[in-house]
Order: sequence, then structure tokens, then C-alpha cells
Amino acid sequence: MNAIHPPIPVKLFIGMLSNDPGLFDAAAEPLLAEYGPVELRSKPVPWDHTDYYRKEMGADLLRCFLFFERLADPGKLAGMKQFTNRLEERFSLVSGSLRNRRINLDPGYITEAKVVLASTKDFSHRVYLCEGVYAEVTLQFHGTTYHPIKTTYPDFRTTHVRELFAKARESLRASLHRS
Repeated sequence: MNAIHPPIPVKLFIGMLSNDPGLFDAAAEPLLAEYGPVELRSKPVPWDHTDYYRKEMGADLLRCFLFFERLADPGKLAGMKQFTNRLEERFSLVSGSLRNRRINLDPGYITEAKVVLASTKDFSHRVYLCEGVYAEVTLQFHGTTYHPIKTTYPDFRTTHVRELFAKARESLRASLHRS
């Protein structure tokens, strides 16, 4: 039997989606307070991979990623998803009983081997963590970069996003004192 060891620390990130670039800065403020300094922030790029969010969030969506400097325990992912859901609610527009998100916050983490996303929706490729939160591997590292798998979201398949995550991986490796 193998001994149980604590997990290797991971690099946390948030994928932000909105048609209001000002909300990226507004949401970053409480995220910085909770998770520490941002080490890498992508420029907002057009996000047109699906119409899934159009009814709720409108058209002309932009995607931006934040990668945090401090490494963390991967077991914190469920709490991170709960925190980002509360932030989404805080920035939502409420009209009667309807609540429309103005920003979507997708937390996750990277390891040397994979990119993991949190979700509140169960599906065949997701594993339950706790308190209504699931996790899924969305990219796997082999060779010189991360690669998509069958269930990877379209935007995570793009060269731009995979290169961004490979850059964050190099920072993770430096923090872990790996060459």
C-alpha cells in the first residue's frame, strides 16, 4: 500500500466572460483580495464559440484569464467555485424574479499535467468534489504543450488559450523549483 501524501500545490486561475470589459477589473478586485496578486492576465479577446450565454449575457462577449501568483491546495477548488458564484450574483442584474449574469467566472487550476475546471453541473466526465461542485480535466499536457480532450470547451481548444496556459505552466514549474 502506498502512503498518502499531500497534493502538489497548483496555480489557480479564473476565466472571465462578459461583454463589459470594465467588469473584468471590477471582478478582479475581490478576486485579488481572496487569492492574492495576479501574475498573468490575458488581454480580452472576442468570444464567439457558442450562443449559449447570449440570452442571459448578450452579444459581443469577451474572454479574459487571470492567473494567480500564489500556489494553492487543489482541494480549495470547490470553495473557489462557491466564491466566484457569489461574485457573479453580486454583479448580476436583477429584475423581479429574474437574475441575469453580466459576468461569468470560471475558476480552475493548472498542474504540470493538466488544466482542471470547476462546475456546478454534473456530467459523465465530471467528478463530484463537495457542496454541489464538480471538477473536470479539460486539457492534458504532453510533449511541449497542453492538448484538448474529447470534452474540452471550444475556446480552450484554441492555440491562443493553450499557449497562455503553457506560459502559466512555466511559471508554476518555476515556483515548484522544477527545471
